[in-house]
Amino acid sequence: QVQLVESGGGLVQPGGSLRLSCAASGSILSIVVMGWYRQAPGKQRELVANIYSGGSTKYGDFVKGRFTISRDNPSNTSYLQMNSLEFEDTAVYYCQIDVLLLGQRLPVPHGYWGQGTQVTVSA
Repeated sequence: QVQLVESGGGLVQPGGSLRLSCAASGSILSIVVMGWYRQAPGKQRELVANIYSGGSTKYGDFVKGRFTISRDNPSNTSYLQMNSLEFEDTAVYYCQIDVLLLGQRLPVPHGYWGQGTQVTVSA
């Protein structure tokens, strides 16, 4: 019902920048929240950033002002601008959204995940 297409991952040197994109499509009435999570080898998946329909944002403690999440509502796309990348930022980054679907009876959000995009910070 909902598809997420991520892009923008890759290899970057420490101190460098990357911008991730996540485009959502399908039977979407409205997007409640768009977010990014990451999972490094041997670690649990953790929140990187969320942005809600009203524009408010939430970031993981490790972000420390280095990343910025934004969204383009007409295209149902979220962006994660990552600056000052560190070795510890190496992980698979996953897009996540909570949406209300067209035709659903109850206003209960449905959650969806992207396939993940690899971000590697290496010298």
